[in-house]
Amino acid sequence: MRILVTGVNGQLGYDVMKVLAERGIEGKGVDIADFDLTDKEAVSRYITDYAPDAVIHCAAYTSVDKSEEYKDLCYAVNVTGTENVALACRGIGAKMMYISTDYVFSGEGETPFEVSDTKAPKGHYGLTKSLGEDQVTKWVSKHFVLRTAWVFGINGHNFVKTMLRLGKERDELTVVSDQIGSPTYTADLAVLIVDMIVTDKYGVYHATNEGYCSWYDFTCAIMTEAGLDTRVRPVSSEEYAAKAVRPKNSRLSKKSLDEAGFNRLPSWQDALRRYMSELAGAAE
Repeated sequence: MRILVTGVNGQLGYDVMKVLAERGIEGKGVDIADFDLTDKEAVSRYITDYAPDAVIHCAAYTSVDKSEEYKDLCYAVNVTGTENVALACRGIGAKMMYISTDYVFSGEGETPFEVSDTKAPKGHYGLTKSLGEDQVTKWVSKHFVLRTAWVFGINGHNFVKTMLRLGKERDELTVVSDQIGSPTYTADLAVLIVDMIVTDKYGVYHATNEGYCSWYDFTCAIMTEAGLDTRVRPVSSEEYAAKAVRPKNSRLSKKSLDEAGFNRLPSWQDALRRYMSELAGAAE
């Protein structure tokens, strides 16, 4: 099997390539230097020439705040770019997996969102990811849409790395305590992605590490794991003003994984411990 992975310079694409290599599956990772997602002809030519059996589309415009400022660019990458990949996959009969987000939902309530729940994104980032999903399901019959949340990995920037840096620089951190979700280790998510892509169990799925917490809870756990005594002070979303609205409810139901026979990911606490070990090893 031959698999093309977009966004290989990002957290998830990097780990997907590692899992493919570990399993002896031919994989090719690409990023902006290889082709521009918004260039339909370039996308079609590259994918057609490589002729993969499947494309795992990790590449995206993911800056939630900047997406409100650079709306056209965000749309071009997340919607037009995704459609270009979908059309290329359709042209060669390849499977396609699209990595999506909890931001496609309203973020309201306290009940975990099901895959079948009505989408109602509050911001431009969530809107473009939702429209990207629509392009995949429209053009590719052999599709997987995998929604996740709160990702962190060894490659690139993420919340954990930021909190570790700030925790060493400051005596006190102020962190939002009314947004609830599940931190997700890309090394764990990548295993599920590869498990999934080799099957024909197409459809929409939710996948995060198990368990829920607030960003405040998560930060406290990060400080504890790192042995830092930095004070962490909880604040509301309203107190911590941001350009884009964040969902207060990022809980995602995993029934879809259970029904298809896929393994759920380990707990976020276990994932954080393993990630901290990975970070420590990388620093040596």
